[in-house]
Amino acid sequence: MNRLWSSVTNSLTPYVPGEQPKNIDNLVKINTNENPYPPAPGVLEAIKKACNKDLRLYPECNAQIMVDSLVEFYKLKHPDAKLESENFFIGNGSDEVLAFALRAFYCNQKPLNMNDITYSFYTVYCDLFGIPYTIHPLNRDFTVNVESFVKAKGGVIITNPNAPTGIYLDVSQIKYILDNHKDDVIIIDEAYIDFGGTSCAELIAEYDNLLIVTTLSKSRSLAGLRIGYAYGHKDLITGLNVIKNSFNSYTMDRIAQVAGAAAIDNWKYYDIITDKIIRTRQWVTAELDKRGFKTLKSSSNFVFTTHPDYHAIDLARGLRNQGVVVRYFNKPRINEYLRITIGSDDEMQRFFDALNKEFGI
Repeated sequence: MNRLWSSVTNSLTPYVPGEQPKNIDNLVKINTNENPYPPAPGVLEAIKKACNKDLRLYPECNAQIMVDSLVEFYKLKHPDAKLESENFFIGNGSDEVLAFALRAFYCNQKPLNMNDITYSFYTVYCDLFGIPYTIHPLNRDFTVNVESFVKAKGGVIITNPNAPTGIYLDVSQIKYILDNHKDDVIIIDEAYIDFGGTSCAELIAEYDNLLIVTTLSKSRSLAGLRIGYAYGHKDLITGLNVIKNSFNSYTMDRIAQVAGAAAIDNWKYYDIITDKIIRTRQWVTAELDKRGFKTLKSSSNFVFTTHPDYHAIDLARGLRNQGVVVRYFNKPRINEYLRITIGSDDEMQRFFDALNKEFGI
């Protein structure tokens, strides 16, 4: 207990991010689901142009340049969603968007329902904001227990594909949950949707209580700029803006806004590198199987795997000795699994070489 802290601060257990080594030149860093490929050339050019005298001015508070790009993108990719400017909210990374969303929609007597194995920031935000929550255990095969969510009272937040398992939940199952929670906000966190499965975007036109949150950190190679967004019914977006403008009207700087817009506009480039990551994931999964690992079916840019003959923590430490950093979670049910980000083919070959050198597998 710190005598100068508030009771809330003293009670919190903060989120613990993956290791960010200071010197990565000689490391294979496959622990935080970053994209192994650089941003599109058009993004870098947009950033260069934005570094001018206008940095003395405040940015546009709603990141309209990025909203405009998103409207055009979704008209092309998801025309049935019928999304306009009023349906989008831009934030300083999807973590901030999620924080605003939980504060906007769940600070009431109803609990927020979530999986026991999911993005651990959800419970941190609930503790911070005083939101009651109910944990729903995943099935033994780590799939979502949909019936449990259908029967629950209160809002629902689901990562799809899930993290850290990588397992995808079909849109029809999410629709089933929505049909049974018409008076509760349902958040689907689609941070990894570009690497597999179908987005719930088309459901926005049908459900006014659905909010989809996503990020440009993963498939758009912009983890270093912290750009996220949400989309849903205009009333949900208005609620998000009430919270944002009660906290900080200027969450997105000028450089991030133009970079985000350029990343959305250069979607063809990102489709190519996303396909490359998917192909590498398939190769990695097959190679892990050959070495005796049991790997969950992944629809994300990482795999979640275990080996019957080696403890996961020993594997993580041994790989670190060889200059390969993976993610280990010392948590119930998953403490014998490693989450391994899909890097480039060369990086993943170095990962397998390290496994062979350290463990002979």
